[in-house]
Amino acid sequence: MTNPLHIAIIPDGNRRWARQHGLGILMGHSVGAKSEHLKSLLEKAKDLGAKYMSLWGFSTENWKRDKKEIEKLFQIISDVIDSLIDEAHAKNIRCTHIGRKDRIPEFLRKKIEMLQEDTQQYEDFHVLIGVDYGGRDEIIRACAKIAAKHPPQLTEETFSSYLDTAGIPDPDLIIRTGGNKRTSGFMPYQSTYSEWHFTETFFPDFGPQELEKVVEEFKQRQRRFGGTR
Repeated sequence: MTNPLHIAIIPDGNRRWARQHGLGILMGHSVGAKSEHLKSLLEKAKDLGAKYMSLWGFSTENWKRDKKEIEKLFQIISDVIDSLIDEAHAKNIRCTHIGRKDRIPEFLRKKIEMLQEDTQQYEDFHVLIGVDYGGRDEIIRACAKIAAKHPPQLTEETFSSYLDTAGIPDPDLIIRTGGNKRTSGFMPYQSTYSEWHFTETFFPDFGPQELEKVVEEFKQRQRRFGGTR
């Protein structure tokens, strides 16, 4: 099997990592989102032959969390974008937001829009950032767009073109850190034939070496896509 073209990561376990180290839960988010940590994962993904990487930063269900934690998460995401801008320009990385823009703070929405606009011409690598993203919400929004245009015939290709990931290949490999073995509604439509890997490692400790091990294990799998071979 070849290397995955699109790697997605559900970065779970930040809060448990912080408790394990006797730290406040907000510190877990900060450590997990350190620019050095994220850049090392992006670089390793590129070295392994991937062209796309998706990272889930804030889900539609995360609004249920404490207000202070939500505010801190948005600030962390803002800081990540600041560091990613320079990296994107230096290494021709295109950045795309998946999720809703109508509920996040205006300062963050403007940063996300600027990041997308300023990097849309790059083609060497593509990073998708999930902020206020939920798979069911994405499907509902896509259906609303389709209904407004009344297409004469709906196909899988047409439906895919209305998703946040339009034009982007489905994930080959989805990794969830932190030990929980559930999908939490991440790309339910796009992940039909994705290979899943659940690791006990908390996201702050999931580095390039761990990513390479997962990809090597992925390469041993036989993907049939509904076939028999």
